[in-house]
Amino acid sequence: MQKEQKSWYKNAVFYEVSTRAYYDSNGDGIGDIQGLTQKLDYIQHLGVDCIWLLPIFPSPLIDDGYDISDYYNIHPDLGTIDDFKELVRETHRRGMRIIADLVINHTSDQCAWFKEAQANPRSPYHDYYVWSNTDQRYKDARIIFVDSETSNWAWSEDAQKYYWHRFYACQPDLNFDNPAVREEMKAVMRFWLDMGIDGFRADAVPYLIEREGTTCENLPETHAFLKELRKLIDDEYPGCILLAEANQWPQDLRQYLADGDEFHMAFQFPLMPRIYKALAKGDCSPIIDIMKMTPQIPENCQWCTFLRNHDELTLEMVTEEDRQFLWNFYAPIPRMRQNLGIRRRLAPLMDGNCQKVLLLNAILFSLPGTPIIYYGDEIGMGDNIYLEDRDGVRTPMQWDSSRNAGFSSAVEEKMYLPVIKSEQFTYSRINVASQQQDPHSLFNTIRKMLAIRKQNPLMAGGAVEFIENAQVPALLFLKRCDEKNILFALHNLSEQAIPVDLRAHIRDGQPLLDLMNEKTFQGCTVTLPPYAFIWLKVL
Repeated sequence: MQKEQKSWYKNAVFYEVSTRAYYDSNGDGIGDIQGLTQKLDYIQHLGVDCIWLLPIFPSPLIDDGYDISDYYNIHPDLGTIDDFKELVRETHRRGMRIIADLVINHTSDQCAWFKEAQANPRSPYHDYYVWSNTDQRYKDARIIFVDSETSNWAWSEDAQKYYWHRFYACQPDLNFDNPAVREEMKAVMRFWLDMGIDGFRADAVPYLIEREGTTCENLPETHAFLKELRKLIDDEYPGCILLAEANQWPQDLRQYLADGDEFHMAFQFPLMPRIYKALAKGDCSPIIDIMKMTPQIPENCQWCTFLRNHDELTLEMVTEEDRQFLWNFYAPIPRMRQNLGIRRRLAPLMDGNCQKVLLLNAILFSLPGTPIIYYGDEIGMGDNIYLEDRDGVRTPMQWDSSRNAGFSSAVEEKMYLPVIKSEQFTYSRINVASQQQDPHSLFNTIRKMLAIRKQNPLMAGGAVEFIENAQVPALLFLKRCDEKNILFALHNLSEQAIPVDLRAHIRDGQPLLDLMNEKTFQGCTVTLPPYAFIWLKVL
């Protein structure tokens, strides 16, 4: 597929997929690359432009594949390099793109590099990692996995030294002060880009470099190296992209876009918890406040927005008061909480209320940025908080009401994780097959919303104005416009109907098109039912 449309990512819809969780083609209880390839028509039908694959590399799977033991291969559970090449070809044949996770900050402690680094201090691989004779260095760096780690240093019995890790102790950080590590990571990028993928979501990029007396995050030296990766993309793989995973405040996130010469895209992390707070409070101000804090970005860059993903719903970027409120509101059972976040999927967070799920998606789709949908959220999948770590939101995709949700022909005991069987979210009720047959299902409604969004590029890249009304805090009123079009996106965050007077925004008798209902009307007032939204295009 040609990559001449270099800004394709600015008006795209991304779909995050766990290959292991999607579809099992060989009956071993584990989703695989061939299975994902067989389901590409479904992804295309939803209206997706780009698939983001969670890690597919060999790994001991202590951290769901984010602990990589071999950067140049495919995990044998998932398939082969040839299977992956076929997936890329078939994705492109359907007019979609595909990006992979680039786990750049750390490896697994089972990686051959680390094994040799521990065993032989004279090996070139020893300097691939960050070592110390004391665990008192870099004391200003926070601990990220506060539930499981007490230090960013771990002792290596073999090396008789401490090694640095920002995540689990089984994930030693790479030493990006070493030029050989930098070149190795560039070689990894070329290896996968040469197979035709369209870029990378780069994991945990704020933490690449360590310096005493700093938090070891967002350092200038880190940005300098990331610009080297961008130059590699621009020079050798034009049309491919880099997406930054940096859980930071907007002003720190902005640095990762630089002058349009670092990342093409960055996740808008601080927006996400404020969408949930706004709904819980019936007050749109948290959304408006964080959007006003969000700086302008270069013309060739874009924010990535999301409601949920494969990790916990992070509450790092909120005040302690807000964190306690959101925990109490959305995660009243301690098992629902993890680290500084919530381990629940979108539909359970809304107590299975499809109207609220659609409202949150409508907000996401009408705000500036490129939205990412987490697999299964388009049908309202549930979760299992009694599985360990983050596995509760990584359960098998629910395809139909047959055994194992149509995900696998394996016996139940062989499944990599159990399917959801809870009364409210059981796969026998919530599945792709039943929703595809229902024109008013969550799936088909989200599909229509995505089609409308792509038909109206101003929803991704146009100017945005928030029409605030202090008397009606539950009304999130966005005016989106470009040179030719004006669109009003109205969202009711309350359980009461809200009448909206549009006379200040349109001429008398000016017709409006209700994009979802495909009806034109003339009038100055619309009434939003509880937790409803309406998208109006000025004709």
